[in-house]
Amino acid sequence: MDRAEIVHQNFLTRVGGNDLPQGRAPAGPLRPEAAVGIFRAGCLSRALDRQSRAMQKAGQGFYTIGSSGHEGMAAVAAALRPTDMAFLHYRDAAFQIARADQVPGQTILWDMALSFAASSEDPISGGRHKVLGSKALNIPPQTSTIASHLPKALGVAYSLGMARRRAPEHQALPEDSIVFCSFGDASANHSTAQGAFNTAGWTSYQSVPLPLLFVCEDNGIGISVKTPKGWIAASFAQRPGIKYFHCDGLDMFETYRVAQEAADYVRTRRKPAFLHIRTVRLYGHAGADVPTTYMPKSEVEADEANDPLLHSVRLLRDAGAMAPDEALRVYVESCDRVVRVADEAVTRPRLQDAKGVMASLVPPKRACKPSNGPDSAAREAAFGSDLRAMSEPQIMSRLINWAMTDLMLEHPEIALMGEDVGRKGGVYGVTQKLQSRFGPDRVIDTLLDEQSILGLGIGMAHNGFLPIPEIQFLAYLHNAEDQLRGEAATLPFFSNGQYTNPMVVRIAGLGYQKGFGGHFHNDNSLAVLRDIPGLILAIPSNGLDAAKMLRECVRLAREEQRVVVFLEPIALYPMRDLHEAGDGGWMCRYPDPSERIALGEVGQQGDGRDLAIVTFGNGTYLSTKAAQQLERDGISTRVIDLRWISPLPEEALRAALEGVKNVLIVDETRHSGGVAEALMAFCAENLDVPFARETAEDSFIATGPAYAVTMPSDVGIASVAKSLVKGGAK
Repeated sequence: MDRAEIVHQNFLTRVGGNDLPQGRAPAGPLRPEAAVGIFRAGCLSRALDRQSRAMQKAGQGFYTIGSSGHEGMAAVAAALRPTDMAFLHYRDAAFQIARADQVPGQTILWDMALSFAASSEDPISGGRHKVLGSKALNIPPQTSTIASHLPKALGVAYSLGMARRRAPEHQALPEDSIVFCSFGDASANHSTAQGAFNTAGWTSYQSVPLPLLFVCEDNGIGISVKTPKGWIAASFAQRPGIKYFHCDGLDMFETYRVAQEAADYVRTRRKPAFLHIRTVRLYGHAGADVPTTYMPKSEVEADEANDPLLHSVRLLRDAGAMAPDEALRVYVESCDRVVRVADEAVTRPRLQDAKGVMASLVPPKRACKPSNGPDSAAREAAFGSDLRAMSEPQIMSRLINWAMTDLMLEHPEIALMGEDVGRKGGVYGVTQKLQSRFGPDRVIDTLLDEQSILGLGIGMAHNGFLPIPEIQFLAYLHNAEDQLRGEAATLPFFSNGQYTNPMVVRIAGLGYQKGFGGHFHNDNSLAVLRDIPGLILAIPSNGLDAAKMLRECVRLAREEQRVVVFLEPIALYPMRDLHEAGDGGWMCRYPDPSERIALGEVGQQGDGRDLAIVTFGNGTYLSTKAAQQLERDGISTRVIDLRWISPLPEEALRAALEGVKNVLIVDETRHSGGVAEALMAFCAENLDVPFARETAEDSFIATGPAYAVTMPSDVGIASVAKSLVKGGAK
């Protein structure tokens, strides 16, 4: 007999014989009828756990990490408001069920059965995953089994204070709400979680409003590795800036009382709190897991004897709310009802093809208030003397700064955040003056933690803001890339487009930076960004394009709710000259605020037919230099600037290559896993002309005189181009 059946039979036998575990008498503000509702939620959660295992055995269910032992979370839900956004631990089915009781018109059992069955009618994921989540219940779906949702929960909490000062057009949460996020004791040790705790304390320590309730469900073990006894309390009881609360999750009356106290503290003080809840884990970790293979049988049986539903029956009896025989009837009826509903749910349609699965990768568009651009008086006040300078050619970094200024004037929901973006104005001065123009709440100097920077942006987007987080260098993104892959990009996918993360992530990156170089400050690896479904990756090559493309990136985020990464080539920030010193050939005048470069629109210089060089970023600058030499050598050349790296602008690229005799791809990213691999495949599938590539080596980038030797050069581009045109390229 498996452990799930043992726990079930124990409940039937012990409740039937009034053999209930000992514990404290029921006490506190929980009303008897509310206590009965919490017990019913726990019974339904338990019955769903049992049914998920039966469905998996029958080949009709696909995910069996359950909530048994964590039914006390129903009492936490009862202590909160349904307007409090909740990011749930995967063992929190009882929480979602109890919250459904707070919102009229819910069909929670049917909804969860459809999710278990992976039916396309599942109202949260559309059959893409068995997830907890509900738009009606204010529960964004979570697929993470660690605590990677904590940074964005922190971002939502921060947005609540900002919304009181600057309500965004698409505000989703009332100003008096709080944010709830839960996780297990093992996940509390993850670097992502630790970063979120530190950021919350750091923020609270400075008296910045942050109404965030962390809830740690401590069952003492993570899969098979035990949490040292007392570790969670020792780690969090004295955490600076975060108030600590503790309760026994086996006691619904105590859990409700303490959860209510913690929620009231967070709501009234607008400060974060940490609620530490004792739980037990029943059945082991997941379906095939057998806890007795790594735990003594006596310990497994001790947890089973502490079944929270058994404690609840005792508490209900002693409170005069429900007799044990009535509690047993509720439990059995819950089990029978779940079987009947699940039998119907497995007959409902499932996703059948790639088109159906991918339908929610790109979120739906949303209606936005029309805008006529930034007000002229506001521009004059913000720009001052810079307005006169706009008539003269400028470097890229300055044009990006002006574009952000205009965008922030036009869209008050935009907020920038990142390390050094405020008072310093960024490492390269790109965000200079923005904090003085718009204030520290819209240009936020963050602590040094890329996960928290991205989480802040993701969370603020949940409440209607349009965040523009900055990652100081591309190499630093690797500390936090899962915030884009596992959180931001997956949200519309697993919520069927009901939840989105509109944002523009600015990153300074790529190579060719002299002096202040090395692999941390020069990084030419884009594979992780190109590999994220639904993410848009944009790379400008000059200041004119940068300003226009940034405006399009903001439009894509604001109106189409897309996750966009705007990668700015560091080496081109200060670039002035092209062919000769002093020629100013790479500087541009600031374009009118109404001008944009649309997603998928490529750039083209020249119309030569002998050769087309397809490139981007620094490659465009180098290829333009090489093209002059090639023209002198009698090779008519055109340089095609991709601008949009993901998704590749294939339609525009086909049109730009019309009539050319040879194609050279110049790619400053690496030979293996670089952009050129996709472009070579494009050429093989679409062209009937010779093509070749010139790429960077599969190497990190050195500091000093060798800073550029592993990447394409204008001389090398010209040499490969000549060989290609003459038929000598390999």
